Amino acid sequence: MQDRPMASPERTIIQLAGMALLALMLTGCGINNIPTYDEQVKAAWSQVENQYQRRADLVPNLVETVKGFADQEQETLTAVTEARSKATSIQVDESILNNPEKLKQFQQVQGELSSALSRLMAVSERYPDLKSNQNFLALQSQLEGTENRIAVARRDFIQAVERYNTEIRTFPGRLWHSMLYSDLELRANFEATTPDAQDAPQVEF
Repeated sequence: MQDRPMASPERTIIQLAGMALLALMLTGCGINNIPTYDEQVKAAWSQVENQYQRRADLVPNLVETVKGFADQEQETLTAVTEARSKATSIQVDESILNNPEKLKQFQQVQGELSSALSRLMAVSERYPDLKSNQNFLALQSQLEGTENRIAVARRDFIQAVERYNTEIRTFPGRLWHSMLYSDLELRANFEATTPDAQDAPQVEF
């Protein structure tokens, strides 16, 4: 049996250089863009969840504080409590990103909580003792900061989804999707409910 000739060092170098060039060309063509953008969408969604949960966690203390000074505002307090209950009852995970209806429902209940909290803040204007209470002021400040973080998280999520979906729909991403990433679906996104499509609902104080 005749031994196979060993590859010369020059040939090995050429082969390695060719493989490196091919890898560089593939990278330059965006072969990794789709999974990279998909991970960015997931990370952005995690921030959205975190900030909405942070707000939900503030609500019970806020309601109890207001109740101590304005117990007669039961209708408003009940509306906030019920809105929070609805917002936290929706089980969300990454599967929601492939389900436009579920994401729309999530957005709707979070919007209802924003509205209820806005009404609660308006009620506080009628109670000077409440407005000057240190616990209330601290909770109000935390809520303001959380609403700002929600707005930023929503904006980042919207942009991440748009980047990912655009990559899948356009060349060469569309080609790579059909060849390598067909299991990755288009992602659902928040729907604009106001002309300010990039902005999250704001609680006005």
